[in-house]
Amino acid sequence: MNVVRLPLGLLLATVLSACVSNAPVPLYQLDAGPAHAPVNEEGIAVLLGPISIADYLQREALLQRQEDGSLTTATGGRWAGSLAADIDQQLLRQLAAQLDTQRLVLAPAAPGFVPQVQIKLAISRLDSGPSRPAVLEAQWSLLSKDGKLLNGRLIRLEEPHQGGLADQVQAQSRVMQKLVTQLASAVRSADKAESVAQADAARKKAPATPAKPEAPPRMPVAEPIRIDAEVFRF
Repeated sequence: MNVVRLPLGLLLATVLSACVSNAPVPLYQLDAGPAHAPVNEEGIAVLLGPISIADYLQREALLQRQEDGSLTTATGGRWAGSLAADIDQQLLRQLAAQLDTQRLVLAPAAPGFVPQVQIKLAISRLDSGPSRPAVLEAQWSLLSKDGKLLNGRLIRLEEPHQGGLADQVQAQSRVMQKLVTQLASAVRSADKAESVAQADAARKKAPATPAKPEAPPRMPVAEPIRIDAEVFRF
């Protein structure tokens, strides 16, 4: 029997390579921050979506923005599932928590759900790099229940970090939280304006209280004049 003898250096390199290939890869998710579960079942009804996300974000690879603007795949970690699906869920949960409403659903809505406002969102960029800040670029629109444009913004948000993958994910989470805060503020303002408009409309439709007719002028009544005097006779 022939025995193949490998050089010691090559043998060690093969063992180390096998260990590295079998090492677990860290998985990352966006952080919702201190969001709480909403309890108000009669809160404002919001339809979230449609949400469009740039093609390069619809993957599990964690991309790194380089100094020249190019994107490379991180070797030290990846997203725990689809980043696009994670963004949808993070937006839903954080927005419901900030508005304290259970009546917030992702588009398309189920039959019978009538939203008071609708949020349309397009995310064109969400990334960072070892020496590049976390950047979120997006456009959102707020529509009334009859499709009228109430508000809208084209935004760019940035957040610094320390350089590591975990720090970058936290920075990306913070720019997402800033976006949610902006959306929640717009929804509250629209809801307040709608309440004021409805109150004004109801006040205008209310029947006016009829004015009381003025009493006719009172004519003076002639009264007999009584003279209390004594007549003396001599």
